[in-house]
Amino acid sequence: MDTIAFMSRRLPVSLVFVLATCSLAWGEDAAPDCKAGDKECIQRVIVASPAKKIDFWRSSFDKPLAQRVGPAPPEIVRLLTLDNLYHGYPERPRVSIVKDDMRADVIAALEAIPEPVKRRLGDRLAGILFVDDFGGTGFTDSIIDDHGRKTKAFVVLDPGVLEKRTANAWATWKENTPFKPDGHHQLAATIEKPADDTRRQAIQYILLHELGHVLAAGGPFHPDWNLAISAIPDERYPFFDLSWSVDRRNNVYASRFDAELPERKSVVYYFGAKLDAASMATVYEHLERTNFPTLYSATHPGDDFAESFASYVHGVMMGKPFEIVISNDGHVVKRYGSCWNEERCAGKRRILEEFLR
Repeated sequence: MDTIAFMSRRLPVSLVFVLATCSLAWGEDAAPDCKAGDKECIQRVIVASPAKKIDFWRSSFDKPLAQRVGPAPPEIVRLLTLDNLYHGYPERPRVSIVKDDMRADVIAALEAIPEPVKRRLGDRLAGILFVDDFGGTGFTDSIIDDHGRKTKAFVVLDPGVLEKRTANAWATWKENTPFKPDGHHQLAATIEKPADDTRRQAIQYILLHELGHVLAAGGPFHPDWNLAISAIPDERYPFFDLSWSVDRRNNVYASRFDAELPERKSVVYYFGAKLDAASMATVYEHLERTNFPTLYSATHPGDDFAESFASYVHGVMMGKPFEIVISNDGHVVKRYGSCWNEERCAGKRRILEEFLR
């Protein structure tokens, strides 16, 4: 694949950075040596960014996790600007002035994550940084270490997006985005009990997904997301192999469950819904024939691991709810719950248990 990083689009004491007033130019000015539309040139500029090298982050790893949360430096804003230019996204990222309560919510959400997860983040998570208007909820990118490996990563969040919804409202909005509304069919998602249905808990679930990407960077779970499919080595990836294969002839990742979930290729989250709302119940019935724990996990191998990781930590390790309820004119027609106690997800559960024990 030729994407540069994982972005969850449209609802992804501070790090010691000198935060100067920064006004990044848009368009060709973000990559002044590249012609308009020259994606190969833009990609070279992205790869050369100091933010993708370990020297830029080295001091961050000496700090506790909570002190790695703060506003992004200009180099990160420029990287996101280039990434949007590469993909043709219209948003113009800006340095974020983070409210104290938002930063406190992110830190609290991070600190409440189970200890086995936090232990693995210590030498992998460079930072959780805030950028306004980059066009997503969360963004994760890998960092090249001293040995040329991509075993570390950083996360970017947009506080303006995060502050808008509580946990269940955010999950409901997200899970509706693949479907074109028709006024009759409704989908409601529950990821928290009423007493815990807060913005902080929404942030925590979003963060768990991004941390799944962080922990997968350079690991054995799926191919490197920065590689074009033609460049993926012929190796075994135990988690990936449960659900995917590399179709080199067609230059795509192929799901092993397209017969069981024929709608998968039309599942698009956050923008550009392709599925009719009337198909909601059928899609979730078909999803139960696969080992994908969520519908989002069926969209890409990287998101399969991140979603599996997030829903496993959230539901099994933290004992929180997960349910999708689909209604037609107010009458419930389908309930979809966690798969982690079902045989269909047993293979993925074994891998996650081994990794997080």
